Amino acid sequence: MSLTSAYQLKLAEKLTILNDRGQGVLIRMYNIKKTCSDSKSKPPFLLEKSMESCLKYINKKFPNIDVRNSTQHLGPVHREKAEIIRFLTNYYQSFVDVMEFRDHVYELLNTIDACQCHFDINLNFDFTRSYLDLIVTYTSVILLLSRIEDRRILIGMYNCAHEMLHGHSDPSFARLGQMVLEYDHPLKKLTEEFGPHTKAVSGALLSLHFLFVRRNQGAEQWRSAQLLSLISSPPAMINPANSDTMACEYLSVEVMERWIITSARSCGSCVWRVPCTSRSSGKMCCKCTRSPRTCSAV
Repeated sequence: MSLTSAYQLKLAEKLTILNDRGQGVLIRMYNIKKTCSDSKSKPPFLLEKSMESCLKYINKKFPNIDVRNSTQHLGPVHREKAEIIRFLTNYYQSFVDVMEFRDHVYELLNTIDACQCHFDINLNFDFTRSYLDLIVTYTSVILLLSRIEDRRILIGMYNCAHEMLHGHSDPSFARLGQMVLEYDHPLKKLTEEFGPHTKAVSGALLSLHFLFVRRNQGAEQWRSAQLLSLISSPPAMINPANSDTMACEYLSVEVMERWIITSARSCGSCVWRVPCTSRSSGKMCCKCTRSPRTCSAV
């Protein structure tokens, strides 16, 4: 086995592991958002009248909350610190897992760029699919995180109770608080993050061009090409159909659309700045990335 193949297999393994982990993190973010959106399942501390001033203070000062000199604002938290720690630990650790997931995604994407990996859905299907799946999963996690309205309060209240109980902040709080602030405008931040990876993302998306366009042909085009006719070519009926890209034939249009839309959103206009080319060149242009069905170049 060549060194390049060994590296690619290792990276493919990491992509698989991170995709699985990302799905777990995504589910937990969804459950937190769903729980905090319903007053019946919301953590009780967020509904108590005595906590209102504390919550406003924590939300306003987050993440720079001076616990030692803010006893008048955080008195109710001090009285119930043990209960708050017990109730909010799972919430807090889920947010920490998002931060760790982000760190691992950063590391893997940088490694892939350094190795100059080539992504082509027709040549290395599983590798390219895992790469695009990771981008979708990571973007989904970040967007869902930014839509949890009580994220600052949940993290800030837990850390206040932790500092009151143990005399120091949680070790992860400083980085976690900064991360939450950065994703107040998630699309802007995601565009900055994926800027260095535009080449790899664009290559993966470009390889979808012919497959996506062919799968989006109208019924008239299918009829004129006699794709659904069993008797259009009688001599060929007994010959089995051969394909070097069989895995691509089972790829749903919904998945491809999710890859295109999410990757284009994450990378911003960078992924669209691909020179437009003619029909004969076989390249996807910037318009194709936005709307392959209506692109004038195909």
